[in-house]
Amino acid sequence: MQRTLSIVKPDGVARGVIGEVVKRLEANDLKVLAMKMIHMTKAQAEGFYAVHRERPFFHSLTDFMSSGPVVVMVLEGENAIPRYRELMGATDFKAAAEGTIRRDFATDIEKNIVHGSDSAETAAIEIGYFFNAFEINPR
Repeated sequence: MQRTLSIVKPDGVARGVIGEVVKRLEANDLKVLAMKMIHMTKAQAEGFYAVHRERPFFHSLTDFMSSGPVVVMVLEGENAIPRYRELMGATDFKAAAEGTIRRDFATDIEKNIVHGSDSAETAAIEIGYFFNAFEINPR
């Protein structure tokens, strides 16, 4: 079993697709072990995306991620990381496969509805950024 972090970004929360995202996760045997809605400060968003600090999109990304509430979740399942990344679709929603979350709901490359960890190492760090051990329910 593998764990990963999922974030429904401010655009997804504002557009009311939290339930649809969770429905797709559960339909694909990804169990939600923890979930909460938060509103990150700019500093919290910068801390979370620190790995991208030198990238040209860092400031617009952290502005966006701190612009409204997000829903953070810990997911668990067989090969959860690659399975969730497949469900999300490509970062550029125009290149995402039909039926993926981003293809169905995103409006631009940055406002692409969801975030997911890209490796087991990243998942452990990202999960720890938002959740303590007492908040994650074992299944």
